[in-house]
Amino acid sequence: MTHSRAHRRQRGFSLVELMLVVAVIGILSAIAVPSLSRARGSAYEASTIGSLRAIQGAQALFASSCGGGFYAPSIPVLATMPLGSRAPFIGPEFTSDAIVRQNYTIRFTKGTVSATSPATCNAQPKGQSVDTYFVAADLVSTAYGMTRYFGVNASGVIFQSTIRVPVTLTGNPPAPAKPIG
Repeated sequence: MTHSRAHRRQRGFSLVELMLVVAVIGILSAIAVPSLSRARGSAYEASTIGSLRAIQGAQALFASSCGGGFYAPSIPVLATMPLGSRAPFIGPEFTSDAIVRQNYTIRFTKGTVSATSPATCNAQPKGQSVDTYFVAADLVSTAYGMTRYFGVNASGVIFQSTIRVPVTLTGNPPAPAKPIG
């Protein structure tokens, strides 16, 4: 009898045992995959909010140090290195007024060009800067359980909504948009 048990252990697992292991792995995967997808969606949303904050911060720095109180009329202007500086106002990942990053299209919209705006420290001619701006982050798809759209203007308040946040150069966008906070 001990001989047959030893012989049975050498043969490996039975088909029933293997099927049980596969079923347990399948159940665990069915539980884990949606959670991982939601976590990826949350990370993408957090990254997008960070991108909006980076653009808003770059605009604030431009206005206070280079634009005479006016804002850059485009992302490429923010990406232009100021004379005598070692770094532009915005990082190299921002190259145009519309970019797609992590399931979001980030779009820059300039406000009214001010004829009284001065020439800037990064060679932007006189009368080309703007008095306000709006940056929207629109979902490319609802993958990963993502359902929020975002927007920010010169006020610095980031708004979220379940529909596209309309271009709102001043003040608060209409409902259902609401401030993040």
